[in-house]
Amino acid sequence: MVAKQRKLGLAILAACSLTVVACAPMQTGPQKDKTYHITLLHTNDHHGRFWPNKYGEYGLAARKSLVDEIRQEVTAEGGHVLLLSGGDINTGVPESDLQDAEPDFKGMNMVGYDAMAIGNHEFDNPIDILRMQEQWANFPFLAANIYDSNGKRLFEPYKIFNVDGLRIGVMGLTTEDTKKLGNPEFIDAVQFTKPSDEAAKVLPELKKKADVVIAATHMGHYVDANYGINAPGDVTLARTVSGIDVIVGGHSQDPVCMTGENQRNESYKPGDPCMPDVQNGTLIMQAHEWGKYVGRADLEYRNGELKLVKYQLIPVNLKKKVKNAQGEDERVFVTEEIKPDQKVLAFLQPYQDKGQEQLNQVVGDVDKRLEGDRKVVRFKPTNLGHLIAAAQMEKVKADLAVMNSGGVRDSIDAGPITYKEVLMVQPFANMVSSVDLSGKELLDYLRIVAEKPVDSGAFAQFAGVQLQVVGGKLKSAKVNGKPINPKQTYRMAINSYIASGGDGYPKIDTHPGYVNSGFVDAEVLMSYLKKHSPVKAADHEKAEVIRK
Repeated sequence: MVAKQRKLGLAILAACSLTVVACAPMQTGPQKDKTYHITLLHTNDHHGRFWPNKYGEYGLAARKSLVDEIRQEVTAEGGHVLLLSGGDINTGVPESDLQDAEPDFKGMNMVGYDAMAIGNHEFDNPIDILRMQEQWANFPFLAANIYDSNGKRLFEPYKIFNVDGLRIGVMGLTTEDTKKLGNPEFIDAVQFTKPSDEAAKVLPELKKKADVVIAATHMGHYVDANYGINAPGDVTLARTVSGIDVIVGGHSQDPVCMTGENQRNESYKPGDPCMPDVQNGTLIMQAHEWGKYVGRADLEYRNGELKLVKYQLIPVNLKKKVKNAQGEDERVFVTEEIKPDQKVLAFLQPYQDKGQEQLNQVVGDVDKRLEGDRKVVRFKPTNLGHLIAAAQMEKVKADLAVMNSGGVRDSIDAGPITYKEVLMVQPFANMVSSVDLSGKELLDYLRIVAEKPVDSGAFAQFAGVQLQVVGGKLKSAKVNGKPINPKQTYRMAINSYIASGGDGYPKIDTHPGYVNSGFVDAEVLMSYLKKHSPVKAADHEKAEVIRK
């Protein structure tokens, strides 16, 4: 699809990966007139999905079978495989979260990953947990633009792999938004520099050691560089920094399939043909999320020229609904079923079993779906957003509550609600807090958070307060139906993440009236559901915010 001429560095290879091929004798570069066949496999935004979902979709065991099959095919034809991750291994499924993603990283070892980019959700935990995860992994964590307070990189900036003398350099880059998105309690002393600046700095050094340059990133793919309020992503990187052959990305959690220049295939469905984006001669790839797909790029390199031969997103046991002969809905595989690897399945089973009794405990019941889908909750008030805010407000006896939509990670379907579902909705273990503010302080605060734009985790959900926002600006605010009195004191419920400045909220945890209740948000939500069950979803479908 695309080819580029590259001036080749002639420095001797500094390192090689045993997970790609056994180390070949040292060579100064690829052989003239030899065609190298490289198959690049990639996933991103795993988010704790080591085990298949209730429909038998995705999971590391099936991923292992698929990757092994591709390796055997490619090796038999004289090619080589490189398997990369675009990051965000952490946060999303209780069985994983409760075990610090140990099954995920150790399962990735069994699948045979060669390297991963650091994602922003790797910082949902203290740094010592991330270091422990690094010890579990048999592959490097890469990030060229993450530094400590002394200006020292916290991770390797790149890794070089030797494929029969062809030197492939993989550089890691992480979104600078991590400073805003990560838990401030854990990253106060961590610096995230601008990825494009760091790439421009590292690239000349890397080009001396590598013939092909791949950036494993966690920055997001934004069509035609329209990144909005987000930090610039992969398209901006490719346009700004020339010389990167391939970008394997993550963060925006999209299947990057294009129909033309700067045109995303909006109607893409699992199993459809897919072509990556191309910007400034750089291929840009992303494989949606959760291991739903394994991206496969078959590449050829010959005499300084790299070209894409074929690309596809391979569904990992994804299913679709169809009508059976009886006219009933049933789920069928969109492509041929991938049998899970039994060794991986047996290894992961104890992790899956651990804590199941507690996780499957029914904690309440709801009559209608509580909406927490990111495509909805980040755009408008939802019943689940209001319910979470109401639960926190009740717990700390507050007058109102503010909740960031980025802290709502899943929906709850009608019917019995399990503890696992609660943890799926609120997996971050933030503390519910309160702060006593004067009416003037409260108005100043609400003026900022009510204006947080849609399509962001910062978009606010509320309870106990009625706001009118016109043209993106706060025009009026009431608490419990009454105008806010500048001289009156109000108590606001808030989670510790946004209280400490997360998602770009005003930092308020140093305010004299701030109190950390010590209660974890998921536990507060669970207690509220128990107390108020059966929950009526309509009770939380309130027009707390009117936007014009």
